Amino acid sequence: MNNFFGELAKQLAERWVGLLALPGLLFVATAWAGIQLGWSHAVDLPLLASRATGFGAALGRASGPAQALAVIGLLLASSGVGLTVQALAAPVRAGLLGLWPPGLRWARGRLADARGRRWHRLVANRWELQNRFPAASRTPAQQAEVDEAAARVNRLALAAPTRPTWMGDRIAAVEQVALDRYGLDLRFGWSRLWLVLPDPVRADLSTANGQFAAAVVTTAWALPYVVLGIVWWPALLIALAVGMTGWLRARAAVADLADLSEAVLDIHGRTLAVALGVAPAESTGPLSLSEGDEITRHVRKGR
Repeated sequence: MNNFFGELAKQLAERWVGLLALPGLLFVATAWAGIQLGWSHAVDLPLLASRATGFGAALGRASGPAQALAVIGLLLASSGVGLTVQALAAPVRAGLLGLWPPGLRWARGRLADARGRRWHRLVANRWELQNRFPAASRTPAQQAEVDEAAARVNRLALAAPTRPTWMGDRIAAVEQVALDRYGLDLRFGWSRLWLVLPDPVRADLSTANGQFAAAVVTTAWALPYVVLGIVWWPALLIALAVGMTGWLRARAAVADLADLSEAVLDIHGRTLAVALGVAPAESTGPLSLSEGDEITRHVRKGR
C-alpha cells in the first residue's frame, strides 16, 4: 500500500507540474513582461531587461521571509491561472464539439444548416459523377474523379451534418452510423458496450480520449493570453499560436477517437448482443440491424 500511494503521489505531482505549474509559470512571467512594456513599448527588449534587472535586484535585497513569500505568491498565481484554465476546458470542449449554449442556438442552427447544404451539394455531385461514369466502363481517370468527389464529402462530414463544427459532426457521425447501420442508439448503448469491451480496447479508447482532453486544455490556454492582449498586443499572437496548435491537435485526436469508436462498434457490437441475450453465444460477425434494434429497445427501456 505504501508503494501504491507513493506512486500515486508521484503521478499527481507530475500531473500538477505538467498541467498547472509550468504553463502557469510561463503565463505569469509573460503577463509580468507584458504589463511592464504595455502597448507603446511592446517589443522594447532593452526596457524589459532593465525592468527585470531592477526587479531582481530589489528581490535580492529583500529579507529571507519576503523572498519566500514572493516565491509562494508566484506559485499560487501560476496555480491559480492553471486551475482557471482547467475550469475553462469544459466550455472549450463543448465549443469544439458544437454543443453551444441556448443563447447561441441561432448561430449553431445557421452554421449547421450551412454545413448541411454544402454536404448535400457534394453528395449530389458525387452521385452525378457515378451516374455519368458507369462502373462497368469507367476509366481510371474517371474513377479518380469519383474518388475525389467522395473524399470531399468525407472531409466535410461522414454523415449529414447536424452540428456547427467539424469535430462535433465527426462524433455525431459515429452515433448516426451506429443507428443507421446497426440500429443501435449509442446515447444509451455506449456505457453497456464499454462494460463488455476487453481491457486493451478500453485502454486504447482511454488513450485516444486523453489525447483529445489534452488538446482541449492546450486550446483553453489561449484564453488567458487573449485577456493579456488587452494590455500587451504580442499576447494576441501567442494566443493565436496556442489556440491553433490546440485546435489542430484536437481535430486529429477527435478523428482518431471517432475511427476507433466505430471500429469498436464493428468488431465488438455482437459482444454486447451476446451479453444481453439478444444473440446466441456461438454467433459471429457484425451486429445485425434487427439485433441492434432489440438492444436499443432494451437499453432505452421506453425512454
